[in-house]
Amino acid sequence: MDNDDLRNAGLKVTHPRVRILNLLEQNKARHLTAEDIYKQLLSENEDIGLATIYRVLTQFEAAGLVLKHHFEGGQAVYELDRGEHHDHMVDLDTGKIIEFESTEIEKLQRDIAASHGYVIEDHALVLYVRKKR
Repeated sequence: MDNDDLRNAGLKVTHPRVRILNLLEQNKARHLTAEDIYKQLLSENEDIGLATIYRVLTQFEAAGLVLKHHFEGGQAVYELDRGEHHDHMVDLDTGKIIEFESTEIEKLQRDIAASHGYVIEDHALVLYVRKKR
């Protein structure tokens, strides 16, 4: 994503927006809390406050640039909306978030909805998991 994505979303290109967008794009874990972003910016000597980060993330979510997730027992996390559907597993012991895709699960969900006379408009599947012992 770049400055054009901000403009296309109806947002002005500002330093805080560009920095936050870059951090979300460069992050390997893909799911960041506002506090994660704040700490990263502090470590890079950026003077962007936590309130500004929350405001920008809310604007990004409203503009369709990021997805916000509320996984059970944790803070809200954000990831760039890359346009591809995926589901999540949350490790209950470590808090690690694992993304996965399954055509079989997607088909089963559509079939279940259809058997009840519905069509899925949107959905989110989150599995809460622990390592086998």
